Amino acid sequence: MPPSLTILHSLLLFSTAFIAGGLNAVAGGGSFITFPALIFTGVPPIIANATNNTALWVGAVASAGAYRKDLGIKRQVFLLLCGISLLGGIIGSLALLYTSSDVFTKLIPYLLLSATLVFTFGDALRGWLQLQSEKSTPESIPIFNLALAQLAIAIYGGFFGAGLGILMLATLSFLGIKNIHTINAFKAFLGSCINGIAIIPFIFAGVIVWQQAILMAVAGSLGGYLSAHYARKLKPQLIRKFVIFIAFSMTIYFFVHG
Repeated sequence: MPPSLTILHSLLLFSTAFIAGGLNAVAGGGSFITFPALIFTGVPPIIANATNNTALWVGAVASAGAYRKDLGIKRQVFLLLCGISLLGGIIGSLALLYTSSDVFTKLIPYLLLSATLVFTFGDALRGWLQLQSEKSTPESIPIFNLALAQLAIAIYGGFFGAGLGILMLATLSFLGIKNIHTINAFKAFLGSCINGIAIIPFIFAGVIVWQQAILMAVAGSLGGYLSAHYARKLKPQLIRKFVIFIAFSMTIYFFVHG
């Protein structure tokens, strides 16, 4: 059973969730601090993952709401990707529930390492993908390929989720979207679908600690909503460097102490 929520733990979870909500709205990578924070307060890994997903989902919805005017065109493709994201999120969350606690604990360092590498080299990946998308047209990319890629990303998101936003850029880059705010809007809404649908199996399995989840949800939504509105005035590069430092630190920690 998870430990009781002390005042010190409450302050830690609230502050990390607030920062994570802002990071997710501006640069991504919030799970690199909230997931370890839950484990550091004594929450078992699978429960921590489910609780973290639930808490940050509220922040993601708040961020998506702030970006709703930036969705623009391509609504048919958007709705298709939303449906695929819902399906993948369910599959990933069920896979997590059928994974033993010992196996998941051993997977944590490798999951964090993979997400850290994706986040670290996300800019280079994005630049390459944008170059490829300039050579292609949305019509030349089979919609089946886009759907399959998003399904794989959504399954990963339902199972773990760190670095999910960067992975979704790989899909979105081939839709011919040039406006960065439109891309962020797509990413925010699809991420909300993945994390939101994953909550349903977690609820039925009883693997969410609600005190922590509600506390972090309030903090994450505040951070996400405020940061989404001020994102246009911020330079995300310094924020990305901070996230990368945290991500590598957490990865090394779990490899050493996992």
